[in-house]
Amino acid sequence: MNLSKQAITYEGGCHCGKIRFKAIVERQVATDCNCSICRKKGFLHLIVPEEKFTLLKGAEFLTTYTFNTGVAKHTFCRICGIHPFYRPRSHPEAIDVNLRCLDGDILSDFEIEFFDGINWEENVDRIRN
Repeated sequence: MNLSKQAITYEGGCHCGKIRFKAIVERQVATDCNCSICRKKGFLHLIVPEEKFTLLKGAEFLTTYTFNTGVAKHTFCRICGIHPFYRPRSHPEAIDVNLRCLDGDILSDFEIEFFDGINWEENVDRIRN
């Protein structure tokens, strides 16, 4: 596991390649949430400050799904259906990148922390720091 303190630039995208982005990551730690939508999508959360995220191409292929409070903007590719990133309710000023959508075999470079999203209200302060 590479828990580097040095910023690393990753690129990623959706399955069909219509959506491409890059993210500058300063902390190789991601979150695995057990809430209903994250479980079904298999999303591994990598919170990136908005200024460290760049959509390289594909804005016209993104569509958005919202539910519950409507704060989270769950974006996904309207062609292949993959959810490479979204604006999370927990960090509405940031972008939440799906670690599984980054290029290459990089999962082992990250520490994965569990988050009890089923009980989101009681636990959200754990991930807001």
